[in-house]
Formats: sequence, structure tokens, C-alpha cells
Amino acid sequence: MSRIRLIPFEVEEIIEARNETPEGVRMIQAPEIWEDSEKGKGNVLAVIDTGCQRDHPDLKERIIDGRNFTSDFNGEADNYDDNNGHGTHVAGTIAACCAEENGIFGVAPEADLLIIKVLSEDGSGDYQWIIDGIHHAIDWEGPDGEKVRAISMSLGGPTDVPELYEAVKRAIDQGIPVVCAAGNEGDNRPETDEFAYPGGYNEVIQVGAINFNKEIAPFSNTNDEIDLVAPGVNILSTYTEGKYAKLSGTSMATPHVTGALALVANIAEKQFDRKLTESELYAQLVRRTIPLGYPKSAEGNGLLALAILDQFEKLFQTFNTTFNIPAKEDLSVSSKKS
Repeated sequence: MSRIRLIPFEVEEIIEARNETPEGVRMIQAPEIWEDSEKGKGNVLAVIDTGCQRDHPDLKERIIDGRNFTSDFNGEADNYDDNNGHGTHVAGTIAACCAEENGIFGVAPEADLLIIKVLSEDGSGDYQWIIDGIHHAIDWEGPDGEKVRAISMSLGGPTDVPELYEAVKRAIDQGIPVVCAAGNEGDNRPETDEFAYPGGYNEVIQVGAINFNKEIAPFSNTNDEIDLVAPGVNILSTYTEGKYAKLSGTSMATPHVTGALALVANIAEKQFDRKLTESELYAQLVRRTIPLGYPKSAEGNGLLALAILDQFEKLFQTFNTTFNIPAKEDLSVSSKKS
């Protein structure tokens, strides 16, 4: 079986120390729902990538477990350190928690991370490593019975491998959303399709990238399976050696959505008083998007905007108060894409 690689990405800047909530996290309105969502507490999110710096100040308290499926570190299963940098950056966007004077916050800073290293130092890995990593995420159980709530994969290849699809499908069937990068082979033309797998599978949540001007990144793949977009240009997050870095790519957009699932799950399940299915959780996610005016092949449902429902509710309350119209509670759930 051939090899798979990281979605190509750009290292824009490496920084010694920061103390802020990154612009990408703020752009998707995560801090505005932290109180209601308990910052994602109680959710385990699997990061299938190059590993993670386990002692990074902003990540060490968030990592619940990990596993190495690569030949790095002599194949030692318990050594899932990051010798590339990509996985640490992705993990930070999902759940970094500023623990010291200098640090940053991720989208869900109280969620836990299951680190699954399937890519080597050069950013490549055997397809079998990725497949085994997905199955491990599905079957993993924490010390207190925790199970993985969502899987994040910022990797891809041009080949549709049946065993990879079956692993992804098994995760979905087990109620675990799989969030994947769209890929960075885009030609800035929404009418032409570019696919990378597993992102190209209909069952996954495929994420494209925008910049902070809400413009589709020219490198972002476009196709009819894009679900939504998130910030993916000059994204600040954690990096190896205890540092921070700004990176660009759909790899950077993807973890914004993965972290968001933990926040959305906590809010929606509190409202419905039960655990949501994968398709219901997907529906709650895309309810919290706003269209940007691009073709669906570029933006899908639009930009992730986690506080948009609260903003609509306040608007409706103002309208109803002005016209003395009784408010009605809407608990409808949309269906997953066909």
C-alpha cells in the first residue's frame, strides 16, 4: 500500500511566546459560547497527525493519552512526540489552554486530546498507519470510560483507498464525526474540482480555508463535498520546543471545526437532554454557519460562526418585544447532507 502525506502547509512565522486568544479562535466566535459550552469539557478529541509535544505548557494538561503507529522512535508505541511540528499546531488550535503567563487558548480549551501519531518526521506515513490510527481512535477507552467524540485529520492523498474509506465509515457508524482538511491543491477557480482523501469522502466533514478578510484562500481545494470553511491563513497556535507559530493551509482550518464540535455537543446535548447522533451533531454544527457569497463548491454551508444562533435569538427577542409577538422555542434538527 502506498504512502499518504500531510496536506501541504506554509510556516509563516515561529514565535517564542504569546499571550492571547488567536484571531482564528475569535473569528469563529468560540469565546462567546465558552460559558454555555463549558469550553468543551468532557469531550475527547482524537488528533491523527504527526504526534504532539507532550510537555508543551499549553497542551500538557489537555493530553489524556496517545499512541504511535509510525516507525519513528524505533516504533515505540508509547512515544507519540511530534518531530515535525504540524501535529502540535493542530492540537493547539483544538484545545490549547493557557496555563502560564505566556500562552494561547484553543477553540475548546477544556476538551481532552487523544494524540495518535501516524505520520513521520518528514510528514508522510503508510496508509496502514492511518487506518490503524482511525480504528484505535474508535476503540479507545479512557480510564473513566471516556470515548472519542470526534476525529481530526489534516492529512490526505490523491488515492481513494478502500480500507481507508472503510475505517472512516466505521467511525461514522459508531457516532464519531470525522473532520478532514479539503487540501491545498486549489487553483482559485471554484468551478474546477480538486480532491484529497479522506477529505473527499461524502461521510466526513470536509473543511476549506479562508483568510481573515473572509476570502476563500486561493490554495483551498474546491469540490461538491465541501461542508464549511474556517480560518486557515496565518493561524497562530502551539509549536514544538514550547514555542508558537503561524501556519497556513486547510490543515489549520480543520482543527477549528474539530474543537467547535466539542462546544456544540455540550450546548446541544444540554438542550435535548440526550447524546446526539453523528448526523444530529453535524446538523447542529452547520446551523452555526453564515454564507459568504461564494459557490457551494468553495464554501459549502459557509463560515463557522458559533454564536450566530444566540445573535439571532436576541434579534428575535427584540422584534417580538417591539411587536408584542409571543416567542416560540425551535428545537428542530436538520438532516446530514445526502
